[in-house]
Amino acid sequence: MATVEPMAEVRISTGSGELDRVLGGGLVRGSLVLVGGDPGIGKSTLLLQTAHHMAQQVPVLYVGAEESAQQIRLRWSRLCGCRPEPQPRDSGSAMGLRLQAETDLHLVLQELESLAPDVAVIDSIQALHNPDLNSPAGSVAQVRDCAAALRQLAKTRHIATLLVGHVTKEGTLAGPKTLEHLVDAVLSFEGDRFVSHRLLRSLKNRFGATFELGVFEMGDRGLAEVANPSQLFLSQGEPTSGTAAIVACEGTRPLVVELQALVSPSSYASPRRSATGIANNRLHQILAVLEKQLGLPLSRFDCYLAVAGGLEVTEPAADVGVAVAVVASHRDLLIPPGTLCIGELGLGGQLRPVARLEQRLQEGQRLGFHRALVPAGSEITPPATMTIIEAGTIRQALVAALQNDPAVADSAPPRTPAAGQDPANTPLL
Repeated sequence: MATVEPMAEVRISTGSGELDRVLGGGLVRGSLVLVGGDPGIGKSTLLLQTAHHMAQQVPVLYVGAEESAQQIRLRWSRLCGCRPEPQPRDSGSAMGLRLQAETDLHLVLQELESLAPDVAVIDSIQALHNPDLNSPAGSVAQVRDCAAALRQLAKTRHIATLLVGHVTKEGTLAGPKTLEHLVDAVLSFEGDRFVSHRLLRSLKNRFGATFELGVFEMGDRGLAEVANPSQLFLSQGEPTSGTAAIVACEGTRPLVVELQALVSPSSYASPRRSATGIANNRLHQILAVLEKQLGLPLSRFDCYLAVAGGLEVTEPAADVGVAVAVVASHRDLLIPPGTLCIGELGLGGQLRPVARLEQRLQEGQRLGFHRALVPAGSEITPPATMTIIEAGTIRQALVAALQNDPAVADSAPPRTPAAGQDPANTPLL
């Protein structure tokens, strides 16, 4: 190992700060990057804009295997504006964007060998086919063989290669799951067709941190970077009961997100439980802790939970925010504006510390939050303008979040003990 000469990690800027963040600082020469996502989500738009920007500094070859050259040329003009015609191959230009509309793997490899670009974009890997194989284009054998041939050329000629991969409903057949072990990085392009923003996630990256997040907005002129992603996931109207703000960390990026809960009496023998943006099992676990530790009869109520903006939150740091939102909806209380709820909830009702707490608080302060509920024992240096409230248990956290403000405490309806229950042991919430 010691005899291997180290290679300098040379990166190429993609012209997009969000994409550079997800890649770990730019595109590494000789790397193979797979960009997966549902058909029509905007993968081709993202990579064509990226290829146009990179062509200003290095030679780029864009291989369009799904569209004709005329279609790609029209989309390029619409997304990037009217530009001079690309120079011919023998003009001696060291930079520029070249286009090849081809599905034959051998012809694509020949063009890559001839041009030797610094960057190649293959749109898409499912549309390429190797004539030497009998299987149809898009099959698992074809996708793997084409990707392996492109990987070998990328490594030997140091060509940074971007592959577009479509995802089926199962996410496995001829999709990114088939190629994960072959490529250096896997990026997932996600979004709802009914909203304008798109999320780019790093699921695997040999040259940077995983689970980084880039946020884009789809418009008439293509994809634009979102300067302040947290504003996408926060409501701008009047506060309502059952909403709580948390700070979720996607990779190294903290994002302030709003949670919305709705708790209503159930008309069915088995109450409904539905969660959007958070794992359903996580919601069930939090509801069980609240019922056990606080005596709330949530087993007789339907409970719905949603993360605003369509973001998927997987980390346990959202537990306290979920619990506060559920109890606020159950008791019809308003959480004081400007309050963040951060912490993991244990099965015994205790609050556990979370990672990157200072970064989360700084992001909240930047957006105008002035009050934060955090687990007790968190060794942090809080922002100067933010009040930190520490709680060791979920009961303490709920009292601090929902009853610290006099206006909120006054608005809480009186809690009457259940039949046969000692009034002294009536739950506080």
